[in-house]
Amino acid sequence: MANHKSAIKRIRSNQAKRLRNRYQLKTTRTFVKKLRATKDKKKAEELLKQVSSMLDKLAKKNIIHKKNAGNKKSKLAHFVASL
Repeated sequence: MANHKSAIKRIRSNQAKRLRNRYQLKTTRTFVKKLRATKDKKKAEELLKQVSSMLDKLAKKNIIHKKNAGNKKSKLAHFVASL
C-alpha cells in the first residue's frame, strides 16, 4: 500500500483514467462490429465516419497507437468500398 498522500491520489486518478479508457475502447470496438455486420452501403458509410472519428480520438489520447488506428480505418474503408 502507498504511504504518501500523493501516491494514494495517483492510484485513485489512474483507476479513473483506466476505466474511462476501457469504456471508450470498448464502445469503439462495438461500433466496429456493428459496421462490419452492416450490409447496407449508405448506412455503412455513415457508420464509417463515426468510427473513424472514434479511432482518431483514441489515437490522439494514446489509448491505441496511431498506426493501429490508421490500419483499422483503412481496412474498414476498404470493407465499405467493397459493399
